[in-house]
Amino acid sequence: MTETSRGTDPGRLASARPEATDAPAVHAVGVGPGATGLLTDRAAAILADADVVVGFETVVDVIRDVTDATLLSCGYDDQEETLADFGARVAEGADGAAVLMGDPNVSGYQFLGRVERAVDGPVRVVPGVSSIQVAASRARTPLERSTVVSLHRRGSIADALARLVADAGERHLLVLPRPYDAMPEDVATHLVDSGVEPSLTALVYERLTHDDESVTRATLATLARDADRERASTSEDTQFSDLSVLVVRVPRTTDTSAPATEDMS
Repeated sequence: MTETSRGTDPGRLASARPEATDAPAVHAVGVGPGATGLLTDRAAAILADADVVVGFETVVDVIRDVTDATLLSCGYDDQEETLADFGARVAEGADGAAVLMGDPNVSGYQFLGRVERAVDGPVRVVPGVSSIQVAASRARTPLERSTVVSLHRRGSIADALARLVADAGERHLLVLPRPYDAMPEDVATHLVDSGVEPSLTALVYERLTHDDESVTRATLATLARDADRERASTSEDTQFSDLSVLVVRVPRTTDTSAPATEDMS
């Protein structure tokens, strides 16, 4: 069943209006990119007080040791049923929290919208550290000079890819790929095929902040050559983890977005 067949896209629902000022029914907590040391004090306090916590299995695994709450784990196929159970428990008086990887404001709005559908009351977002922020630090690509695009959503990503093509070479690109049909190789292929300079520096960061964090340094052309354009959309057909961030840097000679001087006197 598609998002549109159920009504309004949940991501649009979540961003339709400013957050309510009423006391929240539940909190939607960003738990960081994976290292528990990057969980904020506010997030940890909410999770410690929660009676029930819902989220995707890989996200719930991050916070198992910081809460005694009942944990409701889901995947893409059973998230509606799991969120219905979560909503029912909250309606009965349980203190609930939904957990999202990284910062909900980067790529979590579809899940956030589903949480809002499941509970009868306001949802308060608690931001967290995102893998995008960590990747920007590693690659030294300031966010104000970067285009941040998440492909990690259901449905068409044509508009997001068009933004990348338009900004490539003028702004740094920070991209969250979509497992497994829009992985770094696929994005690089699309950029090169769309006329983007193939010699631009590309960095693929995998499993940021985890013990096995790694980085692949290449050019767009190299990544594109590594893509099998006929490959199936499975984890066996990409060299990268589903926890990846693609960075495409602006050449230093064309990065004119920074001030020539920073005299603060």
